[in-house]
Amino acid sequence: MKKILALLLVLLIFTACNKLEDLNQNIKDPADVTGESLFTGAQKNLVDQVTGTNVNLNIYRLIMQYWTEVTYVDESNYDLVTRSIPDNHWDILYRDVLKDFDESAKIIGETTYGGDPSPKVKSNKLAIIEIMSVYTWSVLVETFGDIPYSEALDIEIPSPKYDDGLTIYKNLLERLNTAITNLDPTWGSFGDADNIYQGDVAQWLKFANSLKLKMGLVLADADPGLAQSTVMSASSNVLLSNADNARFIYLSSAPNQNPVYEDLVASGRHDFVPTSNFIDFMNTLTDPRRPFYFTLAPDTNTYIGGPNGVVSSYGDYSHVADAMQEPTFEALIMDYAEVEFLLAEAAERGWGSGAETHYNNGITASIEYWGGTSADVTTYLANPAVAYATAGTTWQEKIGNQMWIAMYNRGFEAWTYWRKYDFPVLVAPDDALSDVPVRFTYPIAEQTLNGNSYSAASAAIGGDDVATKLFWDKY
Repeated sequence: MKKILALLLVLLIFTACNKLEDLNQNIKDPADVTGESLFTGAQKNLVDQVTGTNVNLNIYRLIMQYWTEVTYVDESNYDLVTRSIPDNHWDILYRDVLKDFDESAKIIGETTYGGDPSPKVKSNKLAIIEIMSVYTWSVLVETFGDIPYSEALDIEIPSPKYDDGLTIYKNLLERLNTAITNLDPTWGSFGDADNIYQGDVAQWLKFANSLKLKMGLVLADADPGLAQSTVMSASSNVLLSNADNARFIYLSSAPNQNPVYEDLVASGRHDFVPTSNFIDFMNTLTDPRRPFYFTLAPDTNTYIGGPNGVVSSYGDYSHVADAMQEPTFEALIMDYAEVEFLLAEAAERGWGSGAETHYNNGITASIEYWGGTSADVTTYLANPAVAYATAGTTWQEKIGNQMWIAMYNRGFEAWTYWRKYDFPVLVAPDDALSDVPVRFTYPIAEQTLNGNSYSAASAAIGGDDVATKLFWDKY
């Protein structure tokens, strides 16, 4: 009997221990995260960062003088430090985007998909992750210049060295070429886990070549030989219409709403109005996109912008168009209008033909995307201030001014093209802390936690200052 009681006691203790261990298990979250879910999350974090207008994270619309603040005007006057904007941009792209893309690729590479009809599906997934990673790295290089790259994303290297920006960019093009080669449009990829092209590999192939075209032209003044070969090899398979636009799908409910809606509507705040700089420029051209970009100023029949970088009254000026404030309004990371303007530039450099045709196509694509009619296009292109033959004295002025208008909802890319073309002519507000920034300063956290690498990088680029031109911004 004593033996039986002892045995029962042991069983009870063992059972109790097992139940105590069960208490330490997280039964609400999955034990394993799929590579596909990491890809979806990284894709959203990336698009949110380049799309949103939260002044802690993204002030590109303010830098490019599309919008200005009406009450707290620090960021409109290029205060990057108070809200740690460079730190937040850096952290999101490294920590939330690149690291998740990296882990996604590792997990998918190690996963056996019993239901897949071909290993090409996995290969396509890995190539698409690589394309999105290249895009993200290019944003970082175009923002800061030299950055951690070869030693980045490695938990074993807490203080990674900074690599030369031009060297990084060339390597990114090599990676992009490999990814393009690995894409097979006869097979699928992510399906609904991809919120840009829904797994359509043929569309990703066009996007990758369009990104290659853009990156090649970023290098046009830094390495003309590489730029020319890159552009000419990419230009035959780029986006061909607005139907090919790389659009991110947002939903009507949190947390998957467009961040612009969250910042302008859900926040209950009235922080921004379009600037007089931008609206006056479009008014001068009688631009047909105005009703899609702005509301009429209260109690008027015209579009009126606020003074840039100056405290003013929200109620006195035009506001952001209602459609842009919808939670489901789509975001773009590449569009047909952009590609056509790039092809116009390539033609002007002798790396293609038909500069005027591509310029006209870019304007047409932008007007039609926003809701304008063919009659609007015809009238607009006939305006001597718009027509390619008479719009400006240089091709940089012609393309730069129209790219500024077309990139209205894509502030980061607008900033890149302004630095390339030096048009439009932007003048810093009277109270600005600097001239219009041509780069972000490195994060404060890098200065304190990775000081030696930071110091070397700062010296290599010519000083950690917003006025230091990056390797590709020659003029």
